Amino acid sequence: QVQLQESGPGLVKPSQTLSLTCTVSSGSLTNNDYYWSWIRQPPGKGLEWIGYINYRYSTYYSPPLRSRTSISWDTSRNQFTLQLKSVTPEDTAVYYCGRVHYGLGADYWGQGTQVTVSS
Repeated sequence: QVQLQESGPGLVKPSQTLSLTCTVSSGSLTNNDYYWSWIRQPPGKGLEWIGYINYRYSTYYSPPLRSRTSISWDTSRNQFTLQLKSVTPEDTAVYYCGRVHYGLGADYWGQGTQVTVSS
């Protein structure tokens, strides 16, 4: 069984960069069956897809967030990271990382981490 764990600061000031790390317990980030995704859920709203990185180190981002988002990985630590620049209070949400099989869909998600943007 694969476990994913998000980590990072729970409070970020407006205009700063939000940085989160997802640690994957087993399996390789370069396995070509999967890609590695970030989603979020603002309070009182539905899930919002942020973006993903695949085994070729290609990245794909939600159009509304593309200009502020960067996803990368560190295969030596089996971690992938999310950076969201110039945050505002509207970026306050629970952030989740997950593994998605190309044919079968998402199979593992982290428990989520609350990030609040506030001065």
